[in-house]
Amino acid sequence: MNILCVGDIVGSPGRRIFASVVPELRRKYNVHAVIVNGENAAAGRGITGALAEELFAAGADVITLGDHVWDQKEAVNLLANDRRVIRPANFGPGCPGRGWTEFQTSLGPVAVVNLMGRTFMNPAENPFTVADSLLTGPIPRDRIVLFDFHAEATSEKICFGHYVDGRAAAVFGTHTHVQTADAAVLPGGTGFITDVGMCGPIHSVIGRSIEPVTKRFLSGMPTRFDVAGGPALFSACLFEIDRQRRCCTRAEAILLREDDPGLAH
Repeated sequence: MNILCVGDIVGSPGRRIFASVVPELRRKYNVHAVIVNGENAAAGRGITGALAEELFAAGADVITLGDHVWDQKEAVNLLANDRRVIRPANFGPGCPGRGWTEFQTSLGPVAVVNLMGRTFMNPAENPFTVADSLLTGPIPRDRIVLFDFHAEATSEKICFGHYVDGRAAAVFGTHTHVQTADAAVLPGGTGFITDVGMCGPIHSVIGRSIEPVTKRFLSGMPTRFDVAGGPALFSACLFEIDRQRRCCTRAEAILLREDDPGLAH
């Protein structure tokens, strides 16, 4: 089973390249499932129902979120009514929606868990112990399980990968928008990448226009950060999963540029 995990969609440039690239990648790599982080899909802040449907129509099977989950008011209803969209499972018990879901592929069911780190992030329950509770509780023992670990600190992401090594098929980090060069299979058979990167404008500061971000660093004054324009970047990681052993046999980072003349549209 081949599962494509796609980095944070940032605004319209990210949605554009996702729709352009994913159908071809599905054919090229015989992809059976696509998981994408959509927490920046709405102009860089959150997601709406219409944008979720746009991503599903372009090839997504599950949309994960993160710290921007509540930036759009309609996200409450979206999460309450669509099992394909999930928010971090370690949010408080009163939050709408769910932190994990499962869906059918042509080769059988897959479970996806969304968690948020706590280092340099908003307050949340301990993602490590929440993962334990899910893996020993509601998630079926025979299920292929993937984690989107939405976190700032590379150390926390790496530690979590090793923590669930052998218990999850794959862990892909999101949130920092810069793809790391460490896609690998951990000793226990879990596919891992510290951060899968983003789908968003190339000439930007993690998706935002360069000038206002620079102004903020120079002056320290609050500044509006709009999504940049121009050609976009597509970042993802492809995990090859052994269905019988529910482990990863290969992890391959994918990085494509819209300004590459060899990129088919």
